[in-house]
Amino acid sequence: MILSCGEALIDMLPRTSTLGEAAFAPYAGGAVFNTAIALGRLGAPSAFFSGVSNDMLGEILADSLTASNVDTRYLARSDRPTTVAFVKLVNGQATYAFYDEATAGRMLSTADLPVLPASVSTLFLGGISLVNDPAASTYAALQARECGSRVTMIDPNIRPGFIAGKEVAYRTRIDAMVARADIVKLSDEDLHWLEGAGDLTALARTIIAKGPKVVFITEGAKGARAVTATQDRFVAAQRVTVVDTVGAGDTFNAGVLAALHQAGALTKAGVAGLSDATLDAALSLGTRAAAVTVSRAGANPPWANEL
Repeated sequence: MILSCGEALIDMLPRTSTLGEAAFAPYAGGAVFNTAIALGRLGAPSAFFSGVSNDMLGEILADSLTASNVDTRYLARSDRPTTVAFVKLVNGQATYAFYDEATAGRMLSTADLPVLPASVSTLFLGGISLVNDPAASTYAALQARECGSRVTMIDPNIRPGFIAGKEVAYRTRIDAMVARADIVKLSDEDLHWLEGAGDLTALARTIIAKGPKVVFITEGAKGARAVTATQDRFVAAQRVTVVDTVGAGDTFNAGVLAALHQAGALTKAGVAGLSDATLDAALSLGTRAAAVTVSRAGANPPWANEL
């Protein structure tokens, strides 16, 4: 079982009403939530841990997980409100305005951490859930507790505007979580934010030197790369008509994890000894799945039979 741990929220996506007015429509989302959904649709054993509200928006989130074959037993339900993010699209690129104060996700605490059975082999963490306490410290504590015996993957999905004024604490937390992780995924922009200017492979190997075994790097329309201490594999992106990029990286993460699961590689030893063929398969499934997501509106990852 792959347990995705992080934010679940409602994306308010821009639409046009039947009267031609500008409007927003609610869609279940959140980076880590999207990865859990995509894993379930790709046929991987997927579960989700987050603080989720009992309000009507929280019910949308829980129902969406169930509809995509995601195990919801680890949800920490409460009567706090649901996080909402209003999305602005410019040439298909998304920017966000978050409303997150005192929400079910934001207020997640270490008292909410689940006891995990042996069937959970892998934890995936990331997104805006790693920015604000108490939730951010709760997820970091979960990774610290479990990283010795389970594979952990992190995608910080860095949003500079969201972390403004909190950069020092955020960077300290991310650096520690990256060092504990077995697998790290970063966009090329994320990698430069963390490590500065330079060649992507060389910068990825500075991450490897901190502890992870493999770094996956997405390079937008170019494709994606997997770097280990000795390997540098690249797969070009599929050419599609882009509707928007919401959920693209999240779907890529699911494709990578689903491929590693299919290869029987989601163990400590497996991740430490990934073959070129396994890395190529992970990059291929990640990029193919993401290509479907960007070809339609919102975070709507593909089912396995669509690939």
